Amino acid sequence: MRKLTYYVASTIDGFIATDDGSVDFFPVGGDHGPAITAQYPETLPTKVRESLGIDKRNRYFDTVLMGRKTHDFGVRTGTSSPYAHLKQYVVSTTLPENPDPDVELIAADPLAKVRELKRAEGLGIWLCGGGELAQVLLPEIDQIFLKLYPVLLGQGRSLFGTGPRLPDAAKFRVITSRVFEDGVAFMKYSRIR
Repeated sequence: MRKLTYYVASTIDGFIATDDGSVDFFPVGGDHGPAITAQYPETLPTKVRESLGIDKRNRYFDTVLMGRKTHDFGVRTGTSSPYAHLKQYVVSTTLPENPDPDVELIAADPLAKVRELKRAEGLGIWLCGGGELAQVLLPEIDQIFLKLYPVLLGQGRSLFGTGPRLPDAAKFRVITSRVFEDGVAFMKYSRIR
């Protein structure tokens, strides 16, 4: 069965973006980027892959899920199909139709869709954001890959949204960790079921 992996950047106080969706506060450069990109080249937007000359085939993920706010970030940067090298899904109850011919809209019951995707053949499924969607999909999240930046934001969009929590704690264990010279920690967690 395929795994659903929430792979995201976060501040040490648990925020993935400002309230308006900006991620400009995450430092650019350093040694973490090239190392993580080499391992997960498919997590770069298609335009970025092309500009860097990355033409590697997908190694870990072949499907990406994103909430509407995460997808809107790509739209603001000039593309409604940010990950054309992956099968793309946008979860939204407010979009009236598919935002792009290469993106499939999930308008209802994202948990059921994720369960269907996990049973299908293929590589892993990447949940790239956002926090509210991660909270909804938490029962099906098998792994969390967290780029933890040494930044305090104080407020913003939370790693797992702000709605009601699950009645039972979801438990994970660290499977690997690496701290880079630039201070970014890359933590991989696997769910304990």
